[in-house]
Amino acid sequence: MKRDEALDILEKAEEILKKYTLCDRCLGRQFALLGYGLNNMERGSAIKTLLLMKADLLINEGDQRGVDLLKTLGSKGLSDSARATLRKRKGETVKKGECYICEGKFELLDELTEKTIERLKEYEFRSFLIGIDLPREVEEREDELKAEFKVEYGENLRNEFSREIGKRISKKLSKKVDYKTPDLVVLINPFENRIEVQSNPLFIGGRYRKLKRGIPQTKWLCSKCMGRGCERCNWTGKMYPESIQELIAKPVLDLTLGKEAVLHAAGREDIDVLMLGDGRPFVIEVKEPKKRFLDLEELTERINEYAKGKVEVLNLRFVDRKTVREIKKSESAEKIYRAVVKFNREITDEEIEALEKTLNGAKITQRTPTRVLHRRADKIREKYIYETKIKKLMPDMLEFRIRSEGGLYIKELIDGDGGRTRPSVADIIGVEGKVEKLDVLKVVKNLGGL
Repeated sequence: MKRDEALDILEKAEEILKKYTLCDRCLGRQFALLGYGLNNMERGSAIKTLLLMKADLLINEGDQRGVDLLKTLGSKGLSDSARATLRKRKGETVKKGECYICEGKFELLDELTEKTIERLKEYEFRSFLIGIDLPREVEEREDELKAEFKVEYGENLRNEFSREIGKRISKKLSKKVDYKTPDLVVLINPFENRIEVQSNPLFIGGRYRKLKRGIPQTKWLCSKCMGRGCERCNWTGKMYPESIQELIAKPVLDLTLGKEAVLHAAGREDIDVLMLGDGRPFVIEVKEPKKRFLDLEELTERINEYAKGKVEVLNLRFVDRKTVREIKKSESAEKIYRAVVKFNREITDEEIEALEKTLNGAKITQRTPTRVLHRRADKIREKYIYETKIKKLMPDMLEFRIRSEGGLYIKELIDGDGGRTRPSVADIIGVEGKVEKLDVLKVVKNLGGL
């Protein structure tokens, strides 16, 4: 900034006040980027004080401009000192106006702060962010003033309200303001005296074990009524009475008082498949929680008790949205499967040897299986088998242990799905087989620390 520009600050402020009534904050905000360590109220007050001194000096010199400036400061500048000086020097009085921009709403800062704190009492949180909702005409008023007087060093009304209320709440509640990932976002409209609280999601990660067959991973809506309820689904709106998501979500929602809980998992197992070993990584996303300070050991006990041996969770911990993204990208995470397969004839030792030799290190080309075409895109995928071990249980029954890239359709690997999966067990030994039992024994990759 040039030196003559610095000298013009008072002149510019005086010209602004001749046309618009502004409180200390709204005047000071037009010069917010000037003067380190000052707040806008201090800037505005300092400018008006200097203008008052200028007016008094002009009066001493017998210059009528001093009287006019005092009247401007007393009415449009809302200055008690200017009105007192005018009465003493000239015996005249002027009436105060109302701030053109904020309409006096900055006087309600403490009241708005207390009302906000009262609203926050029902929430547990560590961090927050204040957002300000302003009527369009209010923003337009300030924008027009800035354009008219070529204001280059100001900030907007929204920023000042947000900062001032945020500072007060942070000090009173000992909570931090977080601009990136706050627990709560508080939206305040100072002109309508309206306060809205948005509780951002809470993320809890861990692993789950599915110990009973016949349970889908997520809520499965009735295909006939699509959740509305009908005779087919016994008016439940669901194809199955419960899901892994629901069994985990109910105790979580009871403790957090959230509105909804969504399960994000590292892949999924079919409804008739168990998830064993140390479980499948998952994140439960709680929407609009009111309680966040959870005892995760207690939550683990509650979930496992509620699930009654059907599902078990372990290693619960607090995570963030980044973990959800990692989970969603993890379909290819290495997994170990166990499949018990019944064939339509006896299988020889030579055929078992041929299967192990062909499948170890094999690249499997799979077109989306017929059984899931209704819900998955019809495309070709390539998956790798790292290791296959086969044990004979009965002359016509084998147990396969397959360590492979995640996303490999094991049932289709066995029966070939009419040629949509190649190579397949059916191709290799020319015999029909059906998977009697299929379990996921291990999700090998450590996903998001889970």
